[in-house]
Amino acid sequence: MATSTITPDQNAVIAEIFIAAPPARVFQAISDPTQLQRWWGQEGLYHVTKSTMDVRPGGKWRSDGVGADGKSFYVHGEYLEVDPPRRLVHTWVSSYDTAKTVVRWELEPQTVNALHPSGPKKSGTGTMVRVTQEGFAGNLESAKNHGEGWKRVLGWLEAFVEDPKN
Repeated sequence: MATSTITPDQNAVIAEIFIAAPPARVFQAISDPTQLQRWWGQEGLYHVTKSTMDVRPGGKWRSDGVGADGKSFYVHGEYLEVDPPRRLVHTWVSSYDTAKTVVRWELEPQTVNALHPSGPKKSGTGTMVRVTQEGFAGNLESAKNHGEGWKRVLGWLEAFVEDPKN
C-alpha cells in the first residue's frame, strides 16, 4: 500500500510503495508511453488516454487524459535526469494546477523479507519506489491533492507491474 507525506515546509510530497518486481521492470512501466496509458488511471476517476515520451535529458513528455467529469486534461514537462533503472526526474506542468513542479522517481532494489520479517506477502526481490514532487511553495491544498493522487497512481503501477500478463 502506498503512503504519502508532505514535507514540513509544504514544498514537497513524498510517496512510496514496495513493488514485487525488479527496478528495470518498474522503470519500463513509467518510461514507456504505451504501457503508461494502460495503467495510469481508473474508470470513473481519471485516466490517461494518450502519452508521448522522449526519454532523455532535455526530451519532452506529455500525457493527455479524461477526468471523472468527462473533461480533458493534460500534464507535460521535460526530462531533467534519466538514469535507468534507478532514477527518472522531470518537470510537471498540468492543465489543472498553476504549480510548475519537479517529479523525481527513485527506484531502489530490495528484498521482500527485509521489509516483511513476519512473513512476506510477496516473494523474491522487488523495488522500493519513491516519488518526490517538489515546488508547491507552501500551497498546502495542491500538495495534499497531489499526495492523494500519488498514492492512487503508485497503487495502479503496483497492480500493473505485478500482473504476470503485463
